[in-house]
Amino acid sequence: MREAPRVVATDLDGTLLRSDGTVSDRTRSVLRRLDDAGVRVVFVTARPPRWLPALADLAGGHGTAVVLNGAAVYEFATGTLEQVHGFERAAAASIVDDLRAAIPGLTFVLERIDGPVYDPGFVSTHPVPADARRVDVATTLVAHGDPCDAGPGAVVGKILARHDRLGHDELYARVADVVGNRGILAYSGAHALAELSAPGVTKAAGLARWCAAHDVTPADVWAFGDMPNDLPMLTWAGHGVAVANAHPEVLAHADAQTASNDADGFASYVERLLG
Repeated sequence: MREAPRVVATDLDGTLLRSDGTVSDRTRSVLRRLDDAGVRVVFVTARPPRWLPALADLAGGHGTAVVLNGAAVYEFATGTLEQVHGFERAAAASIVDDLRAAIPGLTFVLERIDGPVYDPGFVSTHPVPADARRVDVATTLVAHGDPCDAGPGAVVGKILARHDRLGHDELYARVADVVGNRGILAYSGAHALAELSAPGVTKAAGLARWCAAHDVTPADVWAFGDMPNDLPMLTWAGHGVAVANAHPEVLAHADAQTASNDADGFASYVERLLG
């Protein structure tokens, strides 16, 4: 067994959580034992901050998550966001305009720090907050827009794009061709949904910033994941572990493998550390 880590960083959906979104008693017990042992657990997820409070009971005494594929750090105790890195307004506007021109029929969501903004035609597969703004997202990116679109909360952590008639592979290829190096196109498992982060924003970068602020080196970290957006984090960490249900690319490059998310793979691997 490798030397015990100071930090265990784990993806949520498809890794720590079961396919139905639940967490087993076994996994809850392991998270408590890590917390009791002084090992920091950091959730590293594509999820927006508004999806995190429901998981507060898993966060233990430390309660930290890197959210929006690395764009910010969420503190459970205060509900605040730190280390925010997102798109500049002009850059986001240019990307949205160019994608609309090149791929007619795209609809967008801007995952902003202060909450999401949905194009009126965007059909979400996840619950939409009752108070979510439904407006042409481009109008919130223009320099002379509503004053509420100019504050720090208006920072765009992630741009989501969906098309009703394009398959997953075609959508990703066309979006990547238009965006180029102006953003990072990440795949977290959501089918036919293009997820764009600002240049330099990845799960690995977000976790690395948090670790540097807490005097933690990559060698001190174990990381767990399942999808290509987890791969930079798994290869950055001193020890990267893929669950059995992971994407083939992740399985090929992880340092180790464990059982699937539905078979408590995270818990079974960490139990070997805890004894």
